[in-house]
Amino acid sequence: MLSRISSIPGLMLSALLGFIRSIKDDERGLSGVVVAILLILIAVLAVVIIWGFLSGWLQELWLRVIGETAEM
Repeated sequence: MLSRISSIPGLMLSALLGFIRSIKDDERGLSGVVVAILLILIAVLAVVIIWGFLSGWLQELWLRVIGETAEM
């Protein structure tokens, strides 16, 4: 029983290495992975650009709100 339990990490490691090897050698799914990574990068870039445009406006709006409440 103990020998079976002690062999589990080795079996898991060999299964993981086989899975990684099959992903590496599989060429038909590679374009899907590349497309997913590019879409994530485009989404992050869009958020950064939008935040860059809106941050000045939001800062001005926030200062206006704080200024009006400080005068009350």
